[in-house]
Amino acid sequence: MLKIENLCKSFGGVVATSDVSIHFPKDSLHAVIGPNGAGKTTFFNLISGAITPDSGRIVLDGENIVGLPSTAIVRKGIGRAFQVAKLFKTLTVEESLRGALMSPQGTSAQMYGRFPLAQTRDRAFEVMEQLGLHTKANVVSGNLSHGDQKLLDMALALVLKPKVLLLDEPVAGMGPEEREQMIETVYALWKKGGLTLVLIEHDMEIVFRISQNIHVLSYGKVLAEGNPEQIRNNPAVIEAYLGKPQEAHA
Repeated sequence: MLKIENLCKSFGGVVATSDVSIHFPKDSLHAVIGPNGAGKTTFFNLISGAITPDSGRIVLDGENIVGLPSTAIVRKGIGRAFQVAKLFKTLTVEESLRGALMSPQGTSAQMYGRFPLAQTRDRAFEVMEQLGLHTKANVVSGNLSHGDQKLLDMALALVLKPKVLLLDEPVAGMGPEEREQMIETVYALWKKGGLTLVLIEHDMEIVFRISQNIHVLSYGKVLAEGNPEQIRNNPAVIEAYLGKPQEAHA
């Protein structure tokens, strides 16, 4: 599905990503963890086309997508939700999703028409129901709660039916109730099938609860990979990031 091969990126004299190779099989759920400055966000920026690697390959379904603009990468099937939600703050939830659907088709001018395209309206409501936003279809995005803004940001990625969804700290800034709702939503999305899901997350309780595989970055390199039990007991990971098992932190 998605293969990262020998990916390298430096900013001046600072090495952000160094020879990173990771395979994300179809329909799998992975977490990318590591200390601040480990290169996690840079890694997502490289995959999504926000920045271009110095070397290495990013292969989606057999095609090297390095060098493609981010809009083309979205059309190829990679969606991303951000740590800080990127929304159309003056549009309603429904308008935001319809706009996201119509923009790649060159039909966004019809969004405010009296008769919006039925297929975009139907798809928008399908995703709103999937994420529990259907009761807020007419709420202006800027007036949503923090948790609902994060859900809408995820919806904007999901509405285009990605093959791979990148989630950057999905529960950041949430209270306990919103946090639990979000992680249940994320897990349900994956369990439904048809989606490879990769998340960056500092909350180790969440990481160990839902991830099939965990990839630990440190100083831009892959320090360790494995299932939750393997990572929890890996001496190098404990020393570099987790601390003693009973002291594992977010």
